[in-house]
Amino acid sequence: MEKVSLVECPRDAMQGMHDFIPTIDKINYLNSLLKCNFDVLDFGSFVSPKAIPQMRDTQEVLDGLDLNGIQTKLLAIIANVKGAQFALQNPQISILGFPLSISETFQQRNTNTSISESWKILGQISELCYKQNKELLVYLSMGFGNPYGDVWNAEIVSEFSEKLYAQFGVKTIALSDTIGCATPELVASLFNAIIKEQPNVTFGAHLHVLPQNANAIIEAAYHGGCRRFDGAIKGFGGCPMAKDDLTGNMPTEKLLEWFLNNNISTNVNQVVFENAYELSSTIFNR
Repeated sequence: MEKVSLVECPRDAMQGMHDFIPTIDKINYLNSLLKCNFDVLDFGSFVSPKAIPQMRDTQEVLDGLDLNGIQTKLLAIIANVKGAQFALQNPQISILGFPLSISETFQQRNTNTSISESWKILGQISELCYKQNKELLVYLSMGFGNPYGDVWNAEIVSEFSEKLYAQFGVKTIALSDTIGCATPELVASLFNAIIKEQPNVTFGAHLHVLPQNANAIIEAAYHGGCRRFDGAIKGFGGCPMAKDDLTGNMPTEKLLEWFLNNNISTNVNQVVFENAYELSSTIFNR
């Protein structure tokens, strides 16, 4: 049976919410997700509390997680060297995620740096990760286009990917549709091309979608060769730095349903997942 890896992204779901979610509620929700046996949990971010106030308690949340017997790897998002240094003080974190945009405008909006500056920062972070034997994941934000008129084409995505692996040894890259602009045809063709070009890299799909488009996008990514998928329960969230209108995350339940219907295996415990699914309403329906 074919198998895929699933990344649950409560951090992405929470970060754009206006009202602060109490730390204890975050801890309880994340602990319920950890029991589901996702391959990776994108649990929080070590970024400026002024930029993303919802994530200002990431350290406290981390300290409250029950990781006994848990196989799920913890992923923390960082945007600069300082954030990486904070994250690396926590041995329970396995993966650091860095957002690198194809769009100059979005890189400035998201991390307050240029793309060229971000490459330099990424080099420093990759050295830190290497020394501490941590995995570095890079999100190629605006990987399928952007709303600003910045130049985008598949060749740019390919060039970024090649440089990430050749210069920094990045072996996991998530192609990110930050605003939900990708068509199924584009998703399938881009994954198909880039996976063939970079056989030593695992390419994931971090796709923001409208619910009615979810199945077509999942199918396109899978048939394009993608075997790593990011999702967030009920599709909550969206990038607050991208534009005024947030396009939600890929709903995790849509992923699980599509894989089940197509006889594709995941590590997720479906029964335990239902409990986390119900609990999500108390977190996000505020």
